[in-house]
Amino acid sequence: MPSPRLADAPEQTPEQIAGMLESFFAEHPEAVVLEDGKLLFDMREARYTLSSEHGRCTLHLWSTDRNLVRRVGALVLRAKVLQLRTHRFGQTKPQTLELVADRDRRPLSAREATRTRFLKVVERALERQFPDWTPRDFRTAMDLEKSFGPAYARGLLTQGQKAWAVIAVNQEESSATIDGILTFGILWLVACREAAGNRRVLHGLKLIVPQGRAALTLSRMAWLAGDATQWELWELAPRDEQLTARDAADQGNVITRLVQAPNAASAALRFAEASARVLAMVPDVFRPVVQTRLRSGAELAFLLHGLEFARVRIGASAESFNRVEEISFGAGPSETLLNEANEDQLRALVARLCERRLALADKRDPLYRLQPERWLESQLYGNLQLLDEKLDPAYVHSQVPAFAASDRGMLDLLSVTVDGRLAVIELKASEDPQLPLQGLDYWIRVRWHHMQNPDPVTGLGEFQRHGYFAGVRLSPLPPRLYLVSPALHVHPSTEIILRHLSPRVEWSLLALNEGWRSGVKVIWRKRHSDSLR
Repeated sequence: MPSPRLADAPEQTPEQIAGMLESFFAEHPEAVVLEDGKLLFDMREARYTLSSEHGRCTLHLWSTDRNLVRRVGALVLRAKVLQLRTHRFGQTKPQTLELVADRDRRPLSAREATRTRFLKVVERALERQFPDWTPRDFRTAMDLEKSFGPAYARGLLTQGQKAWAVIAVNQEESSATIDGILTFGILWLVACREAAGNRRVLHGLKLIVPQGRAALTLSRMAWLAGDATQWELWELAPRDEQLTARDAADQGNVITRLVQAPNAASAALRFAEASARVLAMVPDVFRPVVQTRLRSGAELAFLLHGLEFARVRIGASAESFNRVEEISFGAGPSETLLNEANEDQLRALVARLCERRLALADKRDPLYRLQPERWLESQLYGNLQLLDEKLDPAYVHSQVPAFAASDRGMLDLLSVTVDGRLAVIELKASEDPQLPLQGLDYWIRVRWHHMQNPDPVTGLGEFQRHGYFAGVRLSPLPPRLYLVSPALHVHPSTEIILRHLSPRVEWSLLALNEGWRSGVKVIWRKRHSDSLR
């Protein structure tokens, strides 16, 4: 059946158009907005607001770079692309905007051609760098049974009965794909060893990443077990196809900084009036499940089952040096400034979220499925002893910002055990092979900050100097790492990856019940000590 065309779109009411737009943004929070093939907005960094008043649907998009307001007359969905027929105000000629769920807009044939050419590039680079070794059996074929996709070039480098597993990624792939190479490299090494049996001795794994893209993989490699496996990381220069080795033992200082924790007591007073105004619009029956989170000393967020629906910000006035307070509302990237004229819109949003985000609501609803990790976080916040009785529920911080170079990392939950050990808690509500190494990333940052310049008199480290864990005598031992996911959504590769981590990383893998939205229970757990036996 052919996909519908925008020209053939059926008549749609402004309310129907607004509803479809809201659902698309909720379903695809990492979508991009294009016009004539040009990127206008990345919805990970942009905001939007919708209005269906006065018999028309108006879409307002903005970011730090640009601002756009269009009237939307019709829309159609074609293969995860939402096409919008829009009008600029005062103009009759329509324009087309595209909301694209898949960020990689290259045709499938172009992606396959790039990956096929890259296989030859990798083989030539290896032959030049290792003239006494032979590249063999390089491929990019999909292998769902072993979790391999076509983005990675995989093969062997052999010399008689000796071999290395090799995995490489080209510079045309997404940042997430490039940064995820170590997970699939470990899986490729395991697959090669299983296939080789006793016929070959595999020394270890060689990873090849684009030039200038080794930093994250390098930091992860420093925490791999090295007793029975050698790990090598190489950068590939695209022009001359030269390989340059990177040493995982030579990382230098971790480039990261910690954000000051806001003072909760003073913030409660500062936001009291605005908070009361927002909560007054929440039905009494749902008020107990609404949570507030201090994002900073100048921002307070309101969440329903982890989904932020309103926030209060304090900033400088454009007309004077006075501080002004503003309230905005909207779920996901949607954001509208609250005023007396649109208070009913906020009430309607809260009612809609309450109805569609109940634990027993329609599980196919995009608003139900939106931000499941944040929903899980809201269930665990203040109830961490459900995960481990050693965790202290009196000390828990959510969404702790830690900056590493240009990356703004957000730790899901950061707590402390009763014996003073920091605890990094990484959550995944859906199946994700990257869970172990993403959790490791945050563990590395927390460990680094914890080790920085403890006060010789008070013993306070960097976390306490930034307002975290006041009154707690933190242990000098490294943090513990907790990886949490529903049991049926723990990726099959997770335990394989964890077995390859250094024994210095004390991890626990906790599998939850499928009905965690109604109440969290740990079904089974495994610890790093289990893999050492």
